[in-house]
Amino acid sequence: MSDDFRAVFRCIAGCDEAYPLDEIVYRCKRCGSLLEVSHDLDRLREAHTPAEWKDLFDRRVGTTKWPYGSGVWGKKEWVCPEVDNERVVSMFEGNTNLFWAKRFGKMIGMDDLWVKMCGNSHTGSFKDLGMTVLVSMVNEMIARGKRIDAVACASTGDTSAALAAYCAYAGIPSVVFLPSRKISTAQLVQPMANGAIVLSLDTDFDGCMRIVQEITRDNTIYLANSMNSLRVEGQKSISIELVQQFDWEVPDYIIIPGGNLGNVSALGNGFSMMYDLGLIDSKPRIVLAQSQKANPLYLSYLNGFEEFKPIVPEKTLASAIQIGDPVSVEKAIRCLKEFDGIVEQASEEELSDAAALADRTGMYSCPHTGVALAVLLKLVESGVIPRNARTIVISTAHGLKFSEFKVGYHEETLENVSSRYANRPIELEPDADTVREVLSRELAARRRE
Repeated sequence: MSDDFRAVFRCIAGCDEAYPLDEIVYRCKRCGSLLEVSHDLDRLREAHTPAEWKDLFDRRVGTTKWPYGSGVWGKKEWVCPEVDNERVVSMFEGNTNLFWAKRFGKMIGMDDLWVKMCGNSHTGSFKDLGMTVLVSMVNEMIARGKRIDAVACASTGDTSAALAAYCAYAGIPSVVFLPSRKISTAQLVQPMANGAIVLSLDTDFDGCMRIVQEITRDNTIYLANSMNSLRVEGQKSISIELVQQFDWEVPDYIIIPGGNLGNVSALGNGFSMMYDLGLIDSKPRIVLAQSQKANPLYLSYLNGFEEFKPIVPEKTLASAIQIGDPVSVEKAIRCLKEFDGIVEQASEEELSDAAALADRTGMYSCPHTGVALAVLLKLVESGVIPRNARTIVISTAHGLKFSEFKVGYHEETLENVSSRYANRPIELEPDADTVREVLSRELAARRRE
């Protein structure tokens, strides 16, 4: 552990309560508000100039020097300096590519459209970025003599996969609570394969969240959901990384799907930290995309965030964001106000068609990225996002984790979805003349598109 840099948990409500990162605490003991990881910015300013920070971060990309080759731990001083390097639990996550959506952008008149492929990670989602920090801190706490028997989370799939993998790597037991029959097969099998204790509950995510909070009141089981701000700290690296990939130029718009809403505040924290430390001189506008069937923040946005009411979410194809009572709503609203934020929603058909259309240009989009892409199409069409704006869509998971969604779309079996871009196999006899005739017809149709 470095003696040069320090971070603490601090109450987001501003009541000046602070707690060390190795204390098992998720809410302010004085007022009950969520906590966030707070860094000593003055010390960071003293340590390096903005140019020196940029150079340091650039030099670490792709290195094999432990643990700095990770896209998260390459920014260790800004993320979690409390963990000794030997106790970091990392799979060199992060450093994911920016996909220039050239053809997709051309379809809608945009030249500067990019997709940040956060699903190109060890367990196939951006949750790896937060879990490496949380599990590393648990590993540090155990080494310091604290009793932690297991780490637990409620999940709609991706969080459980990340938790199980990182705990397996560290040799720490993990417990995951999943809503029965509400996640994809790929998401269910990941924690099973990594040896987690998998509990399938006959409820939705919000019900699982209530149970895991009750179970973790006994501090021997550590909570790994995003109400634990160590998770958000790792996800903050997305902002830093994508600006770094543009040679430290700030994009105009960022679009991210939101469910439990820790992700939007994580992005905001990354941009704010770069701004406060002088690495950037402007901030992007952040767009939060929600499924129409799980849209509590969108409904609050319509009334100017004057009030927020949890809802009972309906079943949505974007299962990972099927959340009606998001834990991190206070942080999300604060972030959206700071970044002149927009909240928009997408229907089941809109998200499905947007994902399928993007796939036709080389992507393989999960349904949650489909929500973000559908919102992009809406905001560009309405003129809210200018067509010449540099815009980044955050892809949160790999499409291969949602193959049932893909198959259902192209077989035209998804409920309330007409599958405008369905592309089914053409069944033919093995006759060259017949094949030639069909190919001629199909290629002519492609040329007309």
